Amino acid sequence: MADVDPITLQVIQARLAGIVQEMQNSLFRTGYSTIIRESQDASCAILNKQGEVVAQHVVLPLHMGAFPACAAAILKTFALPEIEAGDAFITNHPYLGGSPHAPDMAVLAPIFYRGEWVGFAADMAHKSDIGGTVPGSGSGNAREIFQEGLHLPPVKFMSRLQPVKEIEALIAANSRTPALVIGDLRGQVGAARLGERRMAELMERYDKDTVIDSTELLSSYTENRLRQAIASWPDGESEGESFVDHDGIDLTRPIRIHVKVKKSGAGVHFDFSASSDQTQGPANIRPPLVRAACAYCLVVLVDRFLPVNQGLARVIEATFREGSVVDPRFPAAVNTYMPTALTVTEAVLRALAPFVPEKRIAGGSGSAALVLGGRAAENDRAYVHYEIFSGGTGGRSGKDGVSATAFHLSNCKTAPIEIIESEFPTRVERFEMIADSGGAGRWRGGLGFARDYRILADEVRFSMRTDKHTIEPFGSDGGLAGGKGACVVNPGAKDEKRLPSRFGDYRLKRNDLLRVERPGGGGLGDPLERPAQNVLDDVRQGYVSLAHARTDYGVVVDFKYGEPAIDPAATQNLRGKKSN
Repeated sequence: MADVDPITLQVIQARLAGIVQEMQNSLFRTGYSTIIRESQDASCAILNKQGEVVAQHVVLPLHMGAFPACAAAILKTFALPEIEAGDAFITNHPYLGGSPHAPDMAVLAPIFYRGEWVGFAADMAHKSDIGGTVPGSGSGNAREIFQEGLHLPPVKFMSRLQPVKEIEALIAANSRTPALVIGDLRGQVGAARLGERRMAELMERYDKDTVIDSTELLSSYTENRLRQAIASWPDGESEGESFVDHDGIDLTRPIRIHVKVKKSGAGVHFDFSASSDQTQGPANIRPPLVRAACAYCLVVLVDRFLPVNQGLARVIEATFREGSVVDPRFPAAVNTYMPTALTVTEAVLRALAPFVPEKRIAGGSGSAALVLGGRAAENDRAYVHYEIFSGGTGGRSGKDGVSATAFHLSNCKTAPIEIIESEFPTRVERFEMIADSGGAGRWRGGLGFARDYRILADEVRFSMRTDKHTIEPFGSDGGLAGGKGACVVNPGAKDEKRLPSRFGDYRLKRNDLLRVERPGGGGLGDPLERPAQNVLDDVRQGYVSLAHARTDYGVVVDFKYGEPAIDPAATQNLRGKKSN
């Protein structure tokens, strides 16, 4: 490997980051579906010839594990002479590729520089519908991946710059929204082509060997930076666990994610062997994604500005038990993997907390995906209304949780109300944070939110993939749990129906009201140690009610001159009683 001077190395690092960001912007701006255009459920990356990530724009950290697994499948399927300039490979198979689930379609375009293949420009984006038993291809009741939609092993979508018409036709014929899916796929190819051009320009400017050597140096830097930080932690073992509500089939059995962490020297090993068996329903998750969740946890505990590359993966040593929820056997269903992935993250962060106690965090809301599908009355065309939500984060060491936001492995955006109402037969009648949903603590959990939808079509098929409706987000170090989530049809009416946290194909009719309530985060630390002024500020903001200020925090707030104010004597007396 040639020496690269530090200034050139930093410039190339910045250029790599800029290339994947430009790819990402192109993908979002050419997206046909609201999933890509508004929610931004997609990631872009540059990979080397071995399929290793050398640069990634992290929207979804799990794709750090998905991209290499997809590349490995392509390299296994296609011989080197079959990889040609102008090609674009696609795959969405969780077992024969590396996609998290069928809707996540990966596009990998080989990068050629002066006739030599040097790597891949890659992107992965969620599709509005890829077949399966329900609109949106995400039934919470699926029992095998064959019920989750069309699955493609690695195939060519483009060959020498020409579309492979048979593959495009096959995909279109298996989607309820073919124009959106094909349009988004073509946008993905365009973003990958942009990455190809920019990488060739970078090599033209700095020389191919210099760029390739720089990517290896940057991966080594990331690995060394992580190992140095880990070496500074005390050696030892620790365990952590968290639970998923259920798998969508057996609604009475929580799913346990357990991890045992062994830290020795500059290495850390994650053992998931004690996690629950693989589930009948689609709550399973594949090992490449679990490793990516572990890498995410190390990044946030060490340095969130670390370059995202294969150096992260080199640090991760993990053990799985085949046939478990984190290492399922084919064809176990996987489409509601994201709530499980976030539960994995919480378990790992709990296990790592003793090693980095200054960066503790309580439990968060998890994620949610809502899908309303049907046919539009004005043109009889199928539509799929797909949204991604999170909620409140847990209280953090030194900071309150964040309200109504995406976090951890999900950085997607909540679709604007104006877009939803202009594109789908749905009216959003309420969108507000839920008071008292953040768990009480020295550091309060972030609040969840409520969103009400009025159904404006005659028949709508409703599916949802979420969590934390049964098991609340946990509090930590004396903090209280966050509020649970809920999904209610026609709340308060005679025909009110409360739905579980994951299901598929519930039928809604015109004028039904659908209420989605997202959980708040758990609190961190003793609520009685929260400064009374902070509690008063929460009351003024509407985050905490007068009743919960008294019962949870021991703070008595009354009204003087029409404004809420602390009653010091009553507060001191109440807090004294509570602490005894």
